[in-house]
Amino acid sequence: MFLELIGTIFAGFAFAGVAMLVNKLTGGRLPRWSAPVAAGLGMIGVTIASEYSWYDRTVEALPEGMEIVQEVESKAFYRPWTYAVPFVNRFAAVDTVSVQTNEQVPEQRLVDMYFFGRWAPVEKLPIAVNCATNSRASLADGAEFGDDGGIVNADWLSVSAHDPIIEVTCGV
Repeated sequence: MFLELIGTIFAGFAFAGVAMLVNKLTGGRLPRWSAPVAAGLGMIGVTIASEYSWYDRTVEALPEGMEIVQEVESKAFYRPWTYAVPFVNRFAAVDTVSVQTNEQVPEQRLVDMYFFGRWAPVEKLPIAVNCATNSRASLADGAEFGDDGGIVNADWLSVSAHDPIIEVTCGV
């Protein structure tokens, strides 16, 4: 966040400098307000470009084995251009490398799910997935295992077989 702020400020100086240079080359024919307006437009442009490129930059930096399971697009009235072209400011990914199975209950799997946000720290949530019943459970409070190795104290949520978490976890 801090580096983006510094970059935006430098972009403002650069755009103002270009406006001042053009003014000098034209013999002072540009109005006095052209440099501050150029600085403001440059800063807004860099901010918008940064917002729209955040998702692609973040996904490219993910380690191998991370599969995107959900994207959340942003639209806001104070950014009217987002109604025409929304941008992704949050997403969730499953770490397929972290999938754990138990030979006694092969239909149940444990996997780590990560939540990424534009200005938020990355959060990790362990998820239990039952491939046989197409259900999953959040293990935020930990897990308790029965004698057969299966998870016994989870609040299972029945979902479709086409649920992205089920597809990514059970397809491994």
